[in-house]
Amino acid sequence: MTGTYRISSAEIAEQNAKLLPALREDYDALARRLARSGTDIEAVTKAVAGFGVATPSWGVGTGGTRFARFPGVGEPRNVMDKLEDCATSHKLTRATPTVSLHFPWDRPADLDATRQLGVELGLGFDAVNSNTFQDAANQKLSYKFGSLSHTDRAVRDQAVAHNIDCIELGKALGSKALTVWIADGSNFAGQSHFARALERYIDSMRAIYARLPADWTVFIEHKFYEPAFYSTVIADWGTSYYAASQLGPKARCLVDLGHHAPNTNIEMIVSRLIQFGKLGGFHFNDSKYGDDDLDAGSVNPFQLFLVFNELVDAADRKAMDFPPAYMLDQSHNVTDPIESLMASAMELQRRYAQAVIIDRARLEQAQAENDALMALDTLKAAFNADVAPILGMARHRSGGAIDPIGLYRWSGYRKHKQNERPAVTRQSAGIV
Repeated sequence: MTGTYRISSAEIAEQNAKLLPALREDYDALARRLARSGTDIEAVTKAVAGFGVATPSWGVGTGGTRFARFPGVGEPRNVMDKLEDCATSHKLTRATPTVSLHFPWDRPADLDATRQLGVELGLGFDAVNSNTFQDAANQKLSYKFGSLSHTDRAVRDQAVAHNIDCIELGKALGSKALTVWIADGSNFAGQSHFARALERYIDSMRAIYARLPADWTVFIEHKFYEPAFYSTVIADWGTSYYAASQLGPKARCLVDLGHHAPNTNIEMIVSRLIQFGKLGGFHFNDSKYGDDDLDAGSVNPFQLFLVFNELVDAADRKAMDFPPAYMLDQSHNVTDPIESLMASAMELQRRYAQAVIIDRARLEQAQAENDALMALDTLKAAFNADVAPILGMARHRSGGAIDPIGLYRWSGYRKHKQNERPAVTRQSAGIV
């Protein structure tokens, strides 16, 4: 059974009424400012209102690190609870309309009931995610030394079967994509034959690809280290691109912002994958040192803005043959997971709105004239613009909260869930 308390539209309206006069004042002031440079604020607000990012089912629980996990109160006990928490984020932000499930963690006891609850809560189902980087309960063969690239055919077949099962579960829920990330790699020089491991991976992926429905996509996610620290089979965007090209048009590359070497120019990778017709989507997060899985924009907001600059530019040029999939992929060890997910969703909206208001004619002129300073200045002018009134108005007009985190705390949602859900006492490490 799911919990009983849900934040109501009446509660949202009550709190919005207190904030609306100031919001209108700020919105009108920003409208006049943007108009001076030829930007229609209503067009930007409409674009922001249409922006959406998927929440990961695992993101509404406390994630932790390799060393410790500190469970919070009112944590979700099952996939139905997770859907309720994901829906709370969407109800307040109006920016997280879909949820991405991860199997076997989220394998529902009743697929029909799970899909129906999603409909009731106003949620769709985004890409489903397979898990061959852990051994599941009652699993016959171990993934300790690899999964889709394992030297043992039986292990590879087991991993392939799991991914095909994920496709079938996704079909029943209404999903249209499968995300595949593997931890396969090596920790010692000589442990793995690099070329043969990649060949085995592609062979396994061909078997999965063959089972994709006609209207599905498979996203290949790369990561350059962890848990393998010497080599990984799908380590970078080049290998991901090669694998996707080998499979066919339904295979695309997925960019996780934390899966690159430090100081990598991620926005250029985004541009390249768009240019090559292989950009599938994103897992948004942020990092200071590695794959930190911090809230989006919490460390490097300018980089996030530059990523959206490439995406908006590509959309303006009609350079993408389909819209990329957006998902938050972060772990919360010291914050309320729902608050962090909402903060990240709003951060993506912010950087998207700023990318939309870039003076592209001025930028292109600076680029044509090799005026490096003016090109940067053009980008910085948009990045430094306070677009908060646009975000607040977009949320208000779509029935969301002007101040989502403030309303969430005022509602006492977490306290309600603490009373409805038994305490989580497990102290294991890692994401569960």
